[in-house]
Amino acid sequence: MPKTLKETFAAKLPEELLKVKELRKNHGSKVVGEITLDQVYGGARGIKSLVWEGSVLDSEEGIRYRGRTIPECRTQLPKAPGGSEPLPEGLFWLLLTGEIPSEQQVRMLSADWAARSDLPTYVVDLIDRCPQDLHPMAQLSLAVTALERDSSFAKAYARGMNKQEYWEYTFEDSMNLIAKLPSIASRIYHNVFRQGKTTPVAVEKDKDYAFNLVNQLGFGDIEDFTELMRLYVTLHTDHEGGNVSAHATHLVGSALSSPMLSLAAGFNGLSGPLHGLANQESLNWLQKAKAAVGDDLSDQAITAYIRSTLSSGQVLPGYGHSILRKTDPRYLAQREFALRHLPNDPLFKLVSQLYKIAPAVLKEQGKVKNPYPNIDAHSGVLLQHYGLKETRFYTVLFACSRALGVLAQLIIDRAYGFPIERPKSYSTEAWARMVKAKL
Repeated sequence: MPKTLKETFAAKLPEELLKVKELRKNHGSKVVGEITLDQVYGGARGIKSLVWEGSVLDSEEGIRYRGRTIPECRTQLPKAPGGSEPLPEGLFWLLLTGEIPSEQQVRMLSADWAARSDLPTYVVDLIDRCPQDLHPMAQLSLAVTALERDSSFAKAYARGMNKQEYWEYTFEDSMNLIAKLPSIASRIYHNVFRQGKTTPVAVEKDKDYAFNLVNQLGFGDIEDFTELMRLYVTLHTDHEGGNVSAHATHLVGSALSSPMLSLAAGFNGLSGPLHGLANQESLNWLQKAKAAVGDDLSDQAITAYIRSTLSSGQVLPGYGHSILRKTDPRYLAQREFALRHLPNDPLFKLVSQLYKIAPAVLKEQGKVKNPYPNIDAHSGVLLQHYGLKETRFYTVLFACSRALGVLAQLIIDRAYGFPIERPKSYSTEAWARMVKAKL
């Protein structure tokens, strides 16, 4: 019988803890970076101060999950029978352990999540009593927070437990949270966008995470959509530790708040228009552009519309990135999917034209350091192609993906015994004294 995910992580933990202990012992006093005053006032952009094991973002390569590129993950991670895209379960295993799981191990993890997926009655009642005009992300945060009632970690902490056990209870809570998210998300979707006239079907216990998410939303008869969701969840799972949703989960978790409260904090951060709403804004812009240019997708028409957007003081949604200096590999993975499954979709054709034209226009106007598309330039187009047109729900799908990455790291945080996060702050007057400036 192959090892379970929990057994695999537990077996690797002593060696990983020794690595961290030796690193700090031998190099703990070494200076690894400097900061500027612009970074201090610019949202701590680029300041090296977090440990995040799951992924690292390189300006030229893009994201690497445990050292593996997106193309490598798409090739190496196990897939569903007959499928071509990686299963998110495999990526979660990789993020937590650093190892590629076997197909049997991934099937075991899928079955484990499906077995944990039933929602408590009080959570169902809470979702059903939410006003239909309450934003889906607010409802998701409410439901996740309410699951605190069943937190294994909170109950064990209240009883009293050894610090070395923290990660095990965090693991159980995290597994339960991930398992329940498709059922929570789909219930919100049916209530808000189907006015409660339909309800989610039951989780199929022998199927994978992405299949059940799509099936419960009501799109289970579209096989390609299930494949897309496997890719979508994989691509949106993790993106280093400094983004708002990741950092918020880590920060609240560092206070030993339960995984429920920690994840809800991350979701609240993801809800902001500067973070998780970007794909929605990109799709809205594309739809306006398509209405304006019609069937004229010539270079001249597209260039003129881009310039009109920029000259009006607006940004081009889906283009540019704070770290990347080339086309986002996540965008390229989605483009490859679209070329294979929906090459004639009108909005995809527009996206392709933008990919060809926009970087040059952005360069000539000096608008961005990176004039290339990121993941948000493409994801909304793929979702609407398969009939999921309700853009207010897109961030919920993002959340169902991001939960895997931030909870994997929360388990590691507890296993490594990381302390509460407490950076030092100074007033503007104090900063001015440090740089010998007169105010």
